[in-house]
Amino acid sequence: MNVNMSQLNETIASNSTETPVIASVKPYLVELFITLGVLAHVWPAIILFGLVVNCINIVVFLKTGAKDNVTILLFSLSMSDLMFLILITPTMCALSIIGLNRSYPWPFDNEISIYLFYWPAYTIYDVSAYISLSLGLMRCACVAMPLKFKSFFTTSRTLKWLVLLVVLAISLRMPMLSVVRIGWRTDPTTNVSEAYVILHNGSKMVGVDNILNRTLIMPLAFLTMIFCVIILSYKLYEASRIRQSTTGKASRNQGLSSKDLRVVQSVTLVCGIFILSQLIFVISSLIRYFIPEYGGGQRLSLLHSLVNKVGMTCSYMNASLNIFVYYRYNSKYRATFKALLCGKANEE
Repeated sequence: MNVNMSQLNETIASNSTETPVIASVKPYLVELFITLGVLAHVWPAIILFGLVVNCINIVVFLKTGAKDNVTILLFSLSMSDLMFLILITPTMCALSIIGLNRSYPWPFDNEISIYLFYWPAYTIYDVSAYISLSLGLMRCACVAMPLKFKSFFTTSRTLKWLVLLVVLAISLRMPMLSVVRIGWRTDPTTNVSEAYVILHNGSKMVGVDNILNRTLIMPLAFLTMIFCVIILSYKLYEASRIRQSTTGKASRNQGLSSKDLRVVQSVTLVCGIFILSQLIFVISSLIRYFIPEYGGGQRLSLLHSLVNKVGMTCSYMNASLNIFVYYRYNSKYRATFKALLCGKANEE
């Protein structure tokens, strides 16, 4: 998820007043600025929407009572999505300003806004990924061997698992979390001290992060989630076929119950949304692996940055769209949401 922002800022600074020669300095620089200009109008709306709906999700899940393991995971997913959107907002604002006005007179080092919360935000985003993966694996296990696993996934085990996921995400992102530091420098002309960003061992830590997350964890999680969606989709197809071919008592005793069916549908869609949102990042990582010029300050590094800006947009949307799944397939969520909307207390 590295976005090569230092290279972008460096190029922006060196070409802020020489637009006609931008294309000759770096390939895809013009396209990058155009993309930033377009996304600068889209990002604030997506993030504001995500902040609002995740707050709604949290309130609704608290009112419904987060007692079963699926609800606990969905509540935790809303929490992590909300934290991600809050932490990524400074980066989004800085990049939006750059996209709209490259000559904006920053009153401070703009890299503070870009870098300081970027990796903490995507560490939380990793937590969301692990929660989505856990939902998929849990539902796969429960529909494949319900008698064995329904009693295995208890509330206490789910809570302990969530703590483990947070620790895992922080540990795997620690190389990048340790890179960004804040230093102080004095402007000799004004004798005023200002904060600025120090990237400590940046290239080494990026290499470690690429091995840990891009090469190992991300592809493994992505493929596992695809496998889960395939299994769950097959179970949905199988349940639908059984219901169509049977009536009366037989239909009630075969396949998934109505409640289990809705749970499987919601989990499948949540995982599917995440898979689609990660697709650009995964493809970008594969291209970078086979084409070295695509990253690391090489000839196509700005194309890499452009693609990752689109990927960032998908991650914002991923953290904002789950409310539609919950409302459509979770009857308790829907009833509580309507009660809140009408100003009534939930009496369920």
